Amino acid sequence: MTPRRPARRAAGAPAQSRVRAARRARGGDAAMRALVREFEGRWRFEREAWAAGCRTVAGIDEAGRGPLAGPVVAAAVVVPPDFFLPGLDDSKQLTAAQRDALYPRILASSTAVAVGMASVPLIDAVNILRATFVAMRRAVARLPLRPDLVLVDGWPIPDLDVGQRAITGGDRLSNSVAAASVVAKVTRDRLMCRLDPRYPAYGFARNKGYGTPEHLGALARVGPCPLHRRSFGPVALAAGEPAGAAAGE
Repeated sequence: MTPRRPARRAAGAPAQSRVRAARRARGGDAAMRALVREFEGRWRFEREAWAAGCRTVAGIDEAGRGPLAGPVVAAAVVVPPDFFLPGLDDSKQLTAAQRDALYPRILASSTAVAVGMASVPLIDAVNILRATFVAMRRAVARLPLRPDLVLVDGWPIPDLDVGQRAITGGDRLSNSVAAASVVAKVTRDRLMCRLDPRYPAYGFARNKGYGTPEHLGALARVGPCPLHRRSFGPVALAAGEPAGAAAGE
């Protein structure tokens, strides 16, 4: 499930091409000018890293911690200094159509992109937080280049063998992390859509495994399927098993 890896591009000072593109966009309508301002305001952490000598900076984020079914997915994205994509934002702030439109542009414009996953059995065995860290480490390991620094949304990643900086709300504050959030979300959503025909009772193409009324109703009627996280309370309840065995609660 690793996206196509774009050709490597050199890091360094912000390129003139992005500066020229920003100036042209600022001459457009008010909505575009606002998007450009927001985008340009999310370079602080990358610029600090580049100024400190880190040539390759990766943003990392996850999708799928909260659902009752399916894997958790993490993405690692390295963007070059001339990366210019107004409208990019935390995936949770975007519509599905906006994410789908941004996804190929992120792949085409990035230096490197990789995805890591943690399966349902792993989630149930070690808990969702630890499984999320596994997915993140896998994403970083699958990059075609070794980052000098990783910018991660939320908590630091244990046992990561590269330097990292944890940023609370990083998907709203860093373009690298925002790009990773979109890649992770689109990758996971598309996977759940592909899995939907195997287990049509639950509406995975619509709810992506989240606990919607439709999904909870199906759990009550037919019980869980192999994609369900049995360490999560509603799934354990539907299966007639003790809840809270792992930290999915």
